[in-house]
Order: sequence, then structure tokens, then C-alpha cells
Amino acid sequence: MNLNHSIDINTLVQREPPTIIAEIGCNHKGDFEIAKEMIRVAKVFCDAQFVKFQKRNPKELLTPAQYNAPHPVQENSYGKTYGDHREFLELSANQHKELMQYCKEVDIGYSTSVWDLTSAKEIVELNPPFIKIGSPSNTHYKMLEHLCQNYSGDIHLSLGMTTSEEEDKIISVFEANGRLKQLVLYHCTSGYPVPPEDICLLSISRLKSTYGSVVKGIGFSAHYTGIGLDGPAFVLGADFIERHFTLDRAWKGTDHAASLEPDGLRRVRKDTIAVSKALNFKTESIMEIEKPNRVKLKYSS
Repeated sequence: MNLNHSIDINTLVQREPPTIIAEIGCNHKGDFEIAKEMIRVAKVFCDAQFVKFQKRNPKELLTPAQYNAPHPVQENSYGKTYGDHREFLELSANQHKELMQYCKEVDIGYSTSVWDLTSAKEIVELNPPFIKIGSPSNTHYKMLEHLCQNYSGDIHLSLGMTTSEEEDKIISVFEANGRLKQLVLYHCTSGYPVPPEDICLLSISRLKSTYGSVVKGIGFSAHYTGIGLDGPAFVLGADFIERHFTLDRAWKGTDHAASLEPDGLRRVRKDTIAVSKALNFKTESIMEIEKPNRVKLKYSS
């Protein structure tokens, strides 16, 4: 692995704003109509370019002991067991198909994270613009191979909870399948929420310098509260910014506390556009906007 993390600053100027992804995940609480409302709000109010859901097959993903155990935080549970909880929050493949069609109607991109091979096969059938591999599933190499060989769209992959050896193996899977140019790598710290000292934003520049010339893009999967770090993430090289999204952070569920409400996501979009416009060099030593102030204010000996 290349350990030289320096970046040519000229590669960071005059860039298009980052793509903003509203990660709905299972924050719809298993309610199909809430899922549609979240799509509509993400597009109309927040101006996000994509929404992203999750697709799991709980009985494939969990061991029988995990499936039948109680939810570790009972007040967040939607069932008697953790398996019941996960089943309650799942939307069917047909519902995902309907959501993808609804996204087309409101003009926002659809995607989903897949957690297991069955879910991957179901979503491949829908052929969305991209499929996401979350940090918990990025070492499911059989699933990675299946996606590389059976899905022609872009594959986004988060690197939370991942060792350098695992990262190398992940890259080798995509390289062996000739899919690096359709791969987007995300820096991620897997906590809900993550305090600022654990965000480690400079890891974005590491990914940019190490892989920026061989993959499609670099992303930032953010699990912190607030909106102050998305602009810096873009400056450091993030082409995609993924924020967990909810309509109400007080709703029942684990992810809501690490999610943005609509006004927060709207501000992320507006602020990163502003950063994109500002990320350039002066075109002349005294800019046009400065000239009248120079006449008025500049000290002259």
C-alpha cells in the first residue's frame, strides 16, 4: 500500500460539489409510506441527489442465537427478538422496486446497501445506479465477487471497522475482476454517533492519494452529529458525502440520534456548494471586489 498521503492541491480546486446521499436506511420504521415521504423531503426540501435504503435477509445474516436473542436496547426494538425486530423493519424486494420507481418520479437517485448474498441478488435485479456495501459487510468476499461479476453499475464501499490487510484484500477483489473504475471507497468510523476526535478526516486524504487515480471516487460516510465537517471532508477529497437522514431524531430506533433532520441535510447541500465555489485561487492579485475598498481603505505612504 502507498503510504505517501500527500495530495496535489491543484486536484482539489474547481471541483463540482460533492454528491449528497440521504441515507434513509431503516429510519422509515418499516413503514412504506414514511419511506416515500422521506424520499420526497430529501429531494424537494434538501436537494439531495440520492437516497439510500438497506436490504437484509435477517435469517441469512444472523445466526439462530442472534436471531432469537432480545434486542440489546429494548426501547429501540420493534419485536420480541432481534430477528423479529429486523424482520419488522425490512421492506420487500417489490417495495424496493416501487421506491426506485417513485425516486424516478420525483427525480432523485435510488440506491440501497446490501448486507447478504440473497439481498445482493434481489437488488441486482433492480439494477439501480449504484449498490452500497456497508462497513459490516465489506469482508463478505463471496458477495463482493457476485456483485463484481453480475452487476454492471457502480459499487460504493465503506471502510469502517476494517484492517489494512482487509482493505488490501477488498481492493484485490475489485482489481482481479476489472472493477476498480466502478468502485467508490468511503472513509467511515463506525459509531452512532461518532465524536469529532474519532472522525479522522485526514483518512479521506489517505484514500485520495492512495486510490484516487485508480477508483471512480472517494466518499465520506459520516456518523457524527452536526454539519461542520462535511465541507472539510469535501476539501480533503470526498466526492460523495453520505449522511444518515431522518424526519425526527426523537423517533424510536438506533440510527436516529446519528442522523440529520431535513434542515440539517439541506444545509449540508447548500454549504458544500458554497465550499465548491470558494475552492479556488485568486485570479488576480487584487480582485475586482477589492478594488473600490483598496481606494477607500488601503494605507498609502
